[in-house]
Amino acid sequence: MGSRRSARIIALQALYQIDICEKCVDDVLGFEWLQKEYDSKTLGFAETLVRGSMEHRSFIDSVIMTQLEHWDLGRLSYVDRAILRFSTYSLFFQDDVPDTVIINEAIDIAKIFGTDDSYRFVNGVLDGIRKEKEKRKI
Repeated sequence: MGSRRSARIIALQALYQIDICEKCVDDVLGFEWLQKEYDSKTLGFAETLVRGSMEHRSFIDSVIMTQLEHWDLGRLSYVDRAILRFSTYSLFFQDDVPDTVIINEAIDIAKIFGTDDSYRFVNGVLDGIRKEKEKRKI
């Protein structure tokens, strides 16, 4: 598994902890909870995803909400919400990563950690966000 994939999985776990346990970002980003050693590049990318997702959370959540029909963020699973948050952060704030890579990574992670239908849901929401983002660039 590549270091960026590992970093995205760490970001999922960190955002999950922040969300469900109401932990402080800095406490989670100490990474003491990790059961495996990761290199500084992997941990650095994970930290970027987590900090960026939390710093821009209001914007990110509002963007996600535009794609949710008859739903709100509180009804999403913690896993889906975390994946959508760090992926939306990447779509808007990481120009060095192609949108298709961001979405494909999110789908693959949702297949591993989400429910049976999570990957379809994540794909639909992120693809809608990508299309809206492209419309804004015109």
